[in-house]
Amino acid sequence: MSTSQGSHRAGRRGAAATLPLHEQPTQIAPLIVPPPAPVPVPPQGRAAARRGARRRKAARPAGDGLRRLVPQALVVAFLAGGTSAFVADDKAVRLSVDGVPRTLHTFSDDVRELLADEGLEIGEHDLVAPAPGEPLASGDEIVLRYGRPVSLTLDGYRRQVWTTADTVDGALRQLGVRAEGAYLSVSRSAAISRTGLALDVRTERAVTFLADGRERTVRTNAATVAEALDEAGITLGGEDTTSVPGETFPRDGQTVTVLRITGSTQTREEAVPYAVERVRDPALFAGTEVVERQGVPGLRRITYHLRSVNGVRQKPRRTGEELVREPVSRKVRVGTRALPTSVAGADGLDWGALAACESGGRPNAVDPSGTYGGLYQFDPGTWRSLGGSGVAQDAPAAEQTFRAKKLYVQRGAGPWPHCGRRLFG
Repeated sequence: MSTSQGSHRAGRRGAAATLPLHEQPTQIAPLIVPPPAPVPVPPQGRAAARRGARRRKAARPAGDGLRRLVPQALVVAFLAGGTSAFVADDKAVRLSVDGVPRTLHTFSDDVRELLADEGLEIGEHDLVAPAPGEPLASGDEIVLRYGRPVSLTLDGYRRQVWTTADTVDGALRQLGVRAEGAYLSVSRSAAISRTGLALDVRTERAVTFLADGRERTVRTNAATVAEALDEAGITLGGEDTTSVPGETFPRDGQTVTVLRITGSTQTREEAVPYAVERVRDPALFAGTEVVERQGVPGLRRITYHLRSVNGVRQKPRRTGEELVREPVSRKVRVGTRALPTSVAGADGLDWGALAACESGGRPNAVDPSGTYGGLYQFDPGTWRSLGGSGVAQDAPAAEQTFRAKKLYVQRGAGPWPHCGRRLFG
């Protein structure tokens, strides 16, 4: 190197050294800041990923020139602030699902978002506390209990209910069912799955029985009156029964009467009326009826069931019948022949006066001895000798007068010794 060149460089160094300190140029070495190391993010779902992406975009440098020009101290401060904001958005909460708790970190803003991030769906019968729309803060405890359907038959009445309890005992307490002394179709400690179960509950009830003059009250969870009766130590025998059917459900406070029944059978015989058969006979005068065959009543045997309830006799109940003898109908001949208008030698007499004296003018009159009958008090032999059928009192008045005229033609007024003179006025 020549002396002139060396002097020139030395002169430049010397000139620089003679400048005041504040006028000397500052030489800054290029500064390359590496990108911040990624902060581990818990796998909290869509919300956490969304926030992480925003923070990484905000933390990324605008370009290489900017990184070279930003002081190292400013970069360090920026990184420290971003990390603080990231940590502040993270929340530690306690989540209990159907009684199983766990602690987790989340970036969710409210309860609904947390449950969605955890893949937990809720229905109308589920219990969530705090409510789904409530905001989250670190240290919160969230409780989720799923609803479970229960087909509950309580004291004979069936209904569909929902419970968030996971055991039968818890469901009974939640539903307010009194289980002390009750019958349960499923153990109280049995678990209730999400699909539910069928539960039959019969609570303890007080039932009073009145039997044999005594009153007995029992506390029972029986399903029928008959079972409760057995628990009371009361036995039914023969035709005994209760005031309510034995298969019915016993209600609390119900009173049931035991009916002691004694029964027997009785047979009675009853007459069966005969029919009357009438036959038209042209040989008899009109109005005349002659009994050709007397009727005979039949015989029927009837069976009755007799019973007494608690010593009180009841109305007999007809249980059967048997026809022992058929009735025989009565046969009567009915005259259709026209009556003669006159009898020679007797038409002009006062037959009305004679009838009034003999019978009071009654065609069916019969004397106290039962021998004489009709308007003119014929005896049966005389009546038949004159062509009459049966007895005179059964014949029409016109026929009786006709036959009385015939008797007068034959024998005069002699047949009527006391009243015959009335024929002549």
